[in-house]
Amino acid sequence: MNLRARVGRHLAVCAVAATASAASADVVYFGNQNLIINSDFNGLYLNILTGDYNTTGGGGSSVPGGWHINPYGSTGLSWYQSGSNGVGYMKTASGQPLSNLAVGTLIDSSAFFSGGGASTNLTLNGESIVGFRFTLSGGTHYGWFRVSLSDTYAGQPRSIVDWAYESTAGGGIDAGAIPAPGAIALLGMAGLAGSRRRRG
Repeated sequence: MNLRARVGRHLAVCAVAATASAASADVVYFGNQNLIINSDFNGLYLNILTGDYNTTGGGGSSVPGGWHINPYGSTGLSWYQSGSNGVGYMKTASGQPLSNLAVGTLIDSSAFFSGGGASTNLTLNGESIVGFRFTLSGGTHYGWFRVSLSDTYAGQPRSIVDWAYESTAGGGIDAGAIPAPGAIALLGMAGLAGSRRRRG
């Protein structure tokens, strides 16, 4: 890589970090999780604060305490949510459930959220980023998760790859924002896509 290209890349990374930092003050990131979403009625129950998950479903002690999101389905992929944690998924501009967000899209109180629904807007044979919100100690927090799908919504492999949330109540987060030394970077744009870093 020549000097001009290196300088250009450095400036682009700095711009990404500066842009993301304005929206995301203190991001908590769970990277390289790759949690399988079973192709059945139970699917996957996930507590996004602790990373605890369970695939057996069925209620009671088999579901992790304080769970937030629950993707499931044997003929498709639907999304359920914990009402007790105020979970909502970011909708598309036309009001459809689970918007597939571009990296850098701001997730905050200006967005529209709803309960779960079908995954008709998510990318098959690839990955999608979904924005969400939840409540904690009376405050609203915003986050994103990345889901990987096969060539059908019901087929395997399908998984939640990673996720992040803003630990400051009311603070927005950019889709794909992850903590990096001294700044916030955007997933895949600063060469950090494969790393696991957590700051809280």
